[in-house]
Amino acid sequence: MPRSSTGALREAAERIAAELPPVVEEVVLTGSVSRGVADEISDIEMLLVTTTRLDLTECFEHASRVGLVNLDTWGTQGTEVSRVFGYYEGLPIETIWWPREFAQATVSALLSGEQSAAAEALANGIALRTIGLLETWQQQLGVYPEALAAARIEESAFTWGGFHPRGYLTLARPGERLALVEYLYNDAVRVLQIIYALNRVWQPTSKRLADRVRGLPVKPERLAERIELALTEPDPLRAMLVMTELQADTADLAPPGPNIDRARRWLREVIAVLREAGDSRGL
Repeated sequence: MPRSSTGALREAAERIAAELPPVVEEVVLTGSVSRGVADEISDIEMLLVTTTRLDLTECFEHASRVGLVNLDTWGTQGTEVSRVFGYYEGLPIETIWWPREFAQATVSALLSGEQSAAAEALANGIALRTIGLLETWQQQLGVYPEALAAARIEESAFTWGGFHPRGYLTLARPGERLALVEYLYNDAVRVLQIIYALNRVWQPTSKRLADRVRGLPVKPERLAERIELALTEPDPLRAMLVMTELQADTADLAPPGPNIDRARRWLREVIAVLREAGDSRGL
């Protein structure tokens, strides 16, 4: 069926929220719909906070009663978190069910440094039913602690060094594409962790990356474009050089620290090695 606009998707979410039982005390609309950027392939994502822990069977029953059909689940089973997927009036719906005690503990963990896209989702969430939990969480998440930013930056730079720079060339051998992609992906994630921390912004998922980083005041030039290029460049040496130069530019933006200082030195050595190898091949 034709997909709906952000407004229509939100209206559908509001209808679902209105029909949920009293055990669901907080309903938070998240994802692209809450940010007003939903498109023709967007789904509706909702966090449902319950007064007590519900098992997956109970969550399925409640979802069915409000009109969701073709129910399914994803992720780890048997934990405090239940996940229910289904369709409502033809629209795909993802719901995550948290008991209140778990929700409070999760927010506390996020503020203490736990890495999760949940912080950004809550910070940009919209309450469709509330007892005041989301407002409190958003006030708490409104301050990104400086100490947390410094720790996250240092942690992210930890792997950028510690072995012979020429050893990096082993990733350019024929048949090593999987290992190369793993390194490129992990380094891209660490670049983004540093950039979001420098800007005191809770890190979101990697979807819509160009849009998410466009407004950040502190970032390397062409951040999203360079990540895309490194991950799609067919020549291993060129891909590695693009990513390593981006890492070096990112480290240069960060405040001094043991791992950042080591990374700055080591990344420049790697860049020299990659350029030398490229020159020898006429790249």
